[in-house]
Amino acid sequence: MTEDLTPAQAYAAALRRNAEQATALAPFREMYEFGLDPFQIEACQALEAGKGVLVAAPTGSGKTIVGEFAVHLALTQGRKCFYTTPIKALSNQKYADLVKRYGADKVGLLTGDNSVNGDAPIVVMTTEVLRNMLYAGSQALSGLGYVVMDEVHYLSDRFRGAVWEEVIIHLPESVTLVSLSATVSNAEEFGDWLDTVRGDTEVIVSESRPVPLWQHVLAGRRMYDLFEEETDHGGRGSARREVNPDLMRLARTEKTAYNPRDRRRGKMVREADRERERRQRSRIWTPGRPEVIERLDAEGLLPAITFIFSRAGCEAAVQQCLYAGLRLNDDEARLRVREIVEERTAAIPTEDLHVLGYYEWLEALERGIAAHHAGMLPTFKEVVEELFVRGLVKAVFATETLALGINMPARTVILEKLVKWNGEQHADITPGEYTQLTGRAGRRGIDVEGHAVVLWQRGLDPGHLAGLAGTRTYPLRSSFRPSYNMAVNLVDQFGRHRSRELLETSFAQFQADRSVVGISRQVQKNEEGLEGYREGMTCHLGDFEEYARLRRDLKDRETDLARQGAAQRRAQAASSLEKLKPGDVIHVPTGKFAGLALVLDPGIPAGRTNGHRGFEHHDGPRPLVLTAERQVKRLASIDFPVPVEALERLRIPKSFNPRSPQSRRDLASALRSKAGHINPERHQRQRSAAADDREIARLRTELRAHPCHGCDEREDHARWAERYHRLQRDTQQLERRIEGRTNTIARTFDRIVALLTELDYLRGNEVTENGKRLARLYGELDLLASECLRDRVWEGLTPAELAACVSALVFEARQADDAVAPKLPTGNAKAALGEMVRIWGRLDALEEEFKINQAEGVGQREPDLGFAWAAYQWASDKSLDEVLREAEMPAGDFVRWCKQVIDVLGQIAAAAPRENSTVAKNARKAVDSLLRGVVAYSSVG
Repeated sequence: MTEDLTPAQAYAAALRRNAEQATALAPFREMYEFGLDPFQIEACQALEAGKGVLVAAPTGSGKTIVGEFAVHLALTQGRKCFYTTPIKALSNQKYADLVKRYGADKVGLLTGDNSVNGDAPIVVMTTEVLRNMLYAGSQALSGLGYVVMDEVHYLSDRFRGAVWEEVIIHLPESVTLVSLSATVSNAEEFGDWLDTVRGDTEVIVSESRPVPLWQHVLAGRRMYDLFEEETDHGGRGSARREVNPDLMRLARTEKTAYNPRDRRRGKMVREADRERERRQRSRIWTPGRPEVIERLDAEGLLPAITFIFSRAGCEAAVQQCLYAGLRLNDDEARLRVREIVEERTAAIPTEDLHVLGYYEWLEALERGIAAHHAGMLPTFKEVVEELFVRGLVKAVFATETLALGINMPARTVILEKLVKWNGEQHADITPGEYTQLTGRAGRRGIDVEGHAVVLWQRGLDPGHLAGLAGTRTYPLRSSFRPSYNMAVNLVDQFGRHRSRELLETSFAQFQADRSVVGISRQVQKNEEGLEGYREGMTCHLGDFEEYARLRRDLKDRETDLARQGAAQRRAQAASSLEKLKPGDVIHVPTGKFAGLALVLDPGIPAGRTNGHRGFEHHDGPRPLVLTAERQVKRLASIDFPVPVEALERLRIPKSFNPRSPQSRRDLASALRSKAGHINPERHQRQRSAAADDREIARLRTELRAHPCHGCDEREDHARWAERYHRLQRDTQQLERRIEGRTNTIARTFDRIVALLTELDYLRGNEVTENGKRLARLYGELDLLASECLRDRVWEGLTPAELAACVSALVFEARQADDAVAPKLPTGNAKAALGEMVRIWGRLDALEEEFKINQAEGVGQREPDLGFAWAAYQWASDKSLDEVLREAEMPAGDFVRWCKQVIDVLGQIAAAAPRENSTVAKNARKAVDSLLRGVVAYSSVG
């Protein structure tokens, strides 16, 4: 109260208020109806003081307020502000927000699809656009005062993360950087790096969520709290979080449930077990999706987002809710939904609506239910987002991509499972992913609290779940790697020496250098341990280190011989596979598909299947077979540990189609009739090579003759010697790691520069004409695209044929399918695609020679021809129905790949030679051919 202040205190307070009123922050705060949080005020004050800031705070906490203050400062000072985001949808959303506040004349938008008012003082853009501007030395950078990097934690993204570091390193020193990140556990480390490369940077970390989050597990009819909390003052003070004992009991009960595989117990006991399990199941089951939504609706916990780590699962969930008769909207809301949907989709041709599943989608929306995933048409996703924010859609089933930025908070978030497919295997979600997903729960200014609900699944460990929920942060790891395009751009601007120095300032190298300190300490500890072990193995009869070496040599020789024997057996098996012909009936000796099989295709010769060096080698043919169980599978050498030979021959009908269940059933039946009675001969084991090996005999003789062999404490000494050897080996590995981590980025850059020099893209510090062309090509296969231009591979192609070829530079199939070759356009396009693969093979061999390894995220993957036919058809003006049916691809994926092809075609049009070439002209025509229908009217996403 002011009456409690002394005159001096009142005077000081008045001075402080006056000083605050004189800042740019005071009028900015008045723009908002709510007061700013302490972390927001601290970050804004640091910005106004001329410092860069890194703000790390939970999802939904209002980090973007700091970015908007940077916009405000730029306008106040008459300077520019670029607001960068990782995805186009976020750029579109932020653009709309800023236009609403400052007017369309002051705000621009630059993404791969849109260019709106690019000379405005505020420009929202994707991070890649800013990177390209920096390399091109764009005039738009003139007068730039602030850059906001929203979702800066994207720099740990394996595929795109390098772009963030490129921007941070190359921005002019005069630009103040505002970095906004999710809560990461090493914010101080990232801040230290920013301090090094950008100057004075304030790190502001906020751990508190604006809306408290309650964690639950839904099992059967009961919703369990995950934690049993003991708090003071109703949870406002400190809390000690223990896992709910009821949940722990539930997990223990399930573990002791009857196991049907246990045949050892008596019949009466098994019956009792079954009865007990029936009673338990009456309490423990995983509720169905409609049941979960109805339950949450009854408890006032909608709107909700259910995360399902599968697109098909999201669509199936919507259908299940429709079949269950679920309705979450009243008549007034239904009419409002239809009105909004019809307005937003008015541009879609009527003939395309049925192909896109419009009417089923609309029915679900009218009931307040929707799916949200990357396979959906961007327009459909945007409508779902708008309706959800307006409260007209109350249940959304989404893949995890929804958690990556779109402003779509809910009251409740549901996780069906804690396991997801990561592209290689089913893996547990990480604490960081759990935090990101559940961060959507609780709408600021609307909800008093948010709720995260995990559905009970068999084998659920409440302790593990509590660990996910309790670990609220995850570390930021750099994914920065030099690329060919980056190398020529850097050398062109700075020369080789300065470029090398710049790359050594990357966050990747910063983290590598820091990790070396800890490794060096471990080496010192190991060396002290080695001294102690050396004393322990000292023997009074002789040199025990020498004796231990003889024992190791003997063991290593025996292991080598065993390995050679295994390799010889594999070679014999591979040789036998090479003799197989279509129609041979074989017996697969082991593996998932062991048993009778018919060879449909003997496979490919020994060697590499594709360009993923370090990932996929094999040492023999991979026959495509039909099993007796009607499955068509491509087998590998691991399925044949012993040689195989044809048991019988069976004619394969010309009409046989491996995709047809009926064809498979008929041929499998013929296979069983023809050879089902044949028993394969058992393979005879051969005499061990070790029995006749002279080296082994010599080592055994020397071992017995050694003085230490007769020591009474020989085995004790041997244990110390083994520990010494293991620790010495570990120490040597650590020393190699230290050597390997020092200057790693610069060494990779040197190898890339050497390869580019070999191909005449660089000559010392000079960038050749070929190099200047490469500098305009961004993307994973930048060097392949440049080589295709240099070798005139695409000359004389029609626009549709060029679109088909360029699709191979961007497309990557979601799942590898090596059983069926992709359909390709005929004629010139097919020849050009074949030439592209040959050029890639030459580059792949060159990368191997220069030790450029894709396993480290550097180099050119093999072009994927899986989208070539769809791109060709669409550019040839075929209907959406025909293209999608033949491509067997969701509309959203089709649109996204078309946009990426359009983006690269634009780069090729800019990079292609102007004289004696049709490529630039046809690339522009191909863009026009692709940019129609669903692709054109989805250009906002």
